[in-house]
Amino acid sequence: MYRFELEHTCAQSGARAGRIHTDHGVIETPAFMPVGTQGAIKAGVLLRDVYETGARIMLGNTYHLMLRPGAARIEAAGGLHRFTAWNGALLTDSGGYQVYSLARTRKVDDRGVTFQSHFDGDEHRLDAERAVALQEAFGTDIAMAFDECPPAGAPRAEVEQAMRRTTAWLDRCLAARRRADRTALYGIVQGGVHEDLRSRHVEEICARDGCEGFAIGGLSVGEENERMIEVCGHTAALMPTDKARYLMGVGTPADLVRCVGLGVDQFDCVLPTRNGRHGKLYTFGGRLYIKNARFTEDDGPIDPTWSHPLLAAYSRSYLRHLLIVKEDLCRTLCTLHNLAFYQELMRQARAAIFADRYDLWSAEVLEGLQREA
Repeated sequence: MYRFELEHTCAQSGARAGRIHTDHGVIETPAFMPVGTQGAIKAGVLLRDVYETGARIMLGNTYHLMLRPGAARIEAAGGLHRFTAWNGALLTDSGGYQVYSLARTRKVDDRGVTFQSHFDGDEHRLDAERAVALQEAFGTDIAMAFDECPPAGAPRAEVEQAMRRTTAWLDRCLAARRRADRTALYGIVQGGVHEDLRSRHVEEICARDGCEGFAIGGLSVGEENERMIEVCGHTAALMPTDKARYLMGVGTPADLVRCVGLGVDQFDCVLPTRNGRHGKLYTFGGRLYIKNARFTEDDGPIDPTWSHPLLAAYSRSYLRHLLIVKEDLCRTLCTLHNLAFYQELMRQARAAIFADRYDLWSAEVLEGLQREA
């Protein structure tokens, strides 16, 4: 049964530490959720190793999973946890963002969305009721409400229409729930980069008592980074203190550090896995591109200040060698390092919050993150 427990708020900032209790374990917050789009982490990373990095919740993609292998197959296999052999909790999105990205092959109306599959062209219909039914069939711990995400730079009238639909669809999602005892539901706040619209939509969405948590959607979709941070801070400050706050699709390690300081509890992003597949690594001393020739004879660890036990034996020189000879192991190890780094970043952030020194810790860490290692 889902329950959010706020444990501590840093005295010098709005940073929060808490626990999310689910049927598949406890998630300590702030938490980063690795993205397992199709029930797997790309680059051949085993989910048992993802769990070993400290991740206790993973994100799945409803759009992709509804198309292949389908909700019936997943439910028959015992749910997404058993199907993927993932031992932690699961959050699934509603599929809305992926559908809206198919701008040329979908039609949106007040009832929902009609779209063509990106891989075989078949026509599908997705609406609030089906989004809830799919996620409940997956057996997910946290389901996201069906929403409309306007693109960055969308006209104000288009943003307001998306807000209206998102609110109406949330009410329908709440009415469609059949397994509320095992699947929590998060409502999503839209409003683009307009702070007055964000204020209005927070009030509308967070008035729905049936939601177990709330998300900040529609950011990191093309707006300037500083504007994203400003709007995130404005929105988070208006959200209930007794429920989890989830910033969707964000971001870099620096983004996470800054947004934790604004009171955000949960994050997801494809950056650590996408960059890892290309040999781009995050360290506390800055960004590192393992292909650079200067690493040819560098037998030091990936990050001199910190190493996860799963990766401590591997040198920069070895990873560069794997990349140059096009061994898949490079993609696997680099992706795993980045995921472990994000977990360590959240672990340190949580410790700094309890120590009431988040501002000092974040300033130190941000200085290192901005460098080129």
